[in-house]
Amino acid sequence: MSRRLLVSVFGSEHDIVAATKTARTRGYDIVDAYTPFAVHGLDIAQGIKPTRIAAVCLALGLTGAIAKLGFQIWTSAWDWPVNVGGKPLISLPAFVPVTFEVTVLFAGVGTVLAFLLRSKLLPGRKPKRLFEGVTNDKFVLVLTQTDAAFDVHTVREMFTPFHLLKMEEQVEAD
Repeated sequence: MSRRLLVSVFGSEHDIVAATKTARTRGYDIVDAYTPFAVHGLDIAQGIKPTRIAAVCLALGLTGAIAKLGFQIWTSAWDWPVNVGGKPLISLPAFVPVTFEVTVLFAGVGTVLAFLLRSKLLPGRKPKRLFEGVTNDKFVLVLTQTDAAFDVHTVREMFTPFHLLKMEEQVEAD
């Protein structure tokens, strides 16, 4: 299924933030905003929820720590118990360095993989370029045309006070 997009180009970060706030308050469906650098307040203007990648990182790190600690206890106390100098078989201070390393490994690699999968940034994917110069010096806001009542002229008039540079309709195919 294809969808119709309305691509609006602005010249500065202040204009795209104000246009995004206006579009959101008037109920338009915002697909995304593309800017050459991070713009403070644009995520709030779009209504984007905070990311859950930190919780994923914590869960993966705890999984790695528990798995490695359990493996070390199992190997040193049950599978191959070797008494060295009368020390206890389960010596937690001796397990800390390796457990820490595995925690960092699980959290780091797992977080990167989760981010790539969630963002659909898999290897071999070709990038879609919505507008020439979008990553150089242009600020682009993309709206979706949800129904027949979507009026391009009304949107153009709404964005004109925000120094709208260009507006074009595009059809996105699957």
